[in-house]
Amino acid sequence: MKIVVLDGYTENPGDLSWDSLGNLGELTVYDRTSLTDEAEIIARIGDAEIVITNKTPISRRIFDACPGIKYISVLATGYNVIDTACAREKGICVSNVPVYGARSVSQFAIALLLEVCHHIGHHSDTVYTGKWENCPDWCYWDYPLVELAGKTYGLLGCGSIGIHTAEIAKALGMRVAAYDARETEAAHALGVEYVSLDELFAQSDVLGLQMPLLPFNTGIINQENIAKMKDGVIIINNSRGQMVVEQDLADALNSGKVAAAALDVVSTEPIRGDNPLLKAKNCIITPHMSWGAKESRQRIMDCTVENVKSYMSGAPSNVVNP
Repeated sequence: MKIVVLDGYTENPGDLSWDSLGNLGELTVYDRTSLTDEAEIIARIGDAEIVITNKTPISRRIFDACPGIKYISVLATGYNVIDTACAREKGICVSNVPVYGARSVSQFAIALLLEVCHHIGHHSDTVYTGKWENCPDWCYWDYPLVELAGKTYGLLGCGSIGIHTAEIAKALGMRVAAYDARETEAAHALGVEYVSLDELFAQSDVLGLQMPLLPFNTGIINQENIAKMKDGVIIINNSRGQMVVEQDLADALNSGKVAAAALDVVSTEPIRGDNPLLKAKNCIITPHMSWGAKESRQRIMDCTVENVKSYMSGAPSNVVNP
């Protein structure tokens, strides 16, 4: 059985092993495949029965050109790169990795927040460039330092990632409020207060985006909703960049309405040079790396192997297009 991995590098840049997957069939791994050249995608899939992809899209044209495809496993939770409706029509099963990095992603969300509060990287750099050595005082700081205790961390989404973020925020002495269509006992037990969307915007000192991308939240951080927020709110997004209208957020940062933003995602990735957030005040941007801890990636690998085994046994797991 032929198995092809179309874009394996970000999952495994060399510190993991494909051996467990290779033991299941004739495996070909490509580090990268064009996201736009369908001819290259078709050529690389060839007559493979099992296709494993992370961000390489599988469209109807590709399905039509590669009739050997029987199963697709996505090296991620999100599967919007797959035409799942077409796959269903053709009887092709698509699986994902539903939970793998809740701890790592929530840890990174708080790391982004703490960087906003203290700018540790910046201040370390100033020491190495001689500013402290030549300072007339025994200490200094170039940005306001922010204490989080007593402030409200507002979560737009309180699923598996949000609940772990809430745990850390509570440990820092913060009140945690959340908006989510589904309330959980775990969140209630932790003391998370569920509020309406407008109440979340109005109450949050820190607003963290922790939801998958859905029609209702696409572009939800926009001029109208930012106006409902506190002056000086901090916005954290390591969920999906499309939740933010980037020009509106840039304008709010430049005006001071939003004190700071820390983002691990943007609307188009890799980021384009004309993204307005690159020139906005007080904006930290990291390259979609929240998920990338080795431990998280190993869980993706392990789950993907189990997904393929389940398909081969006739009882596929984690199916997203039943």
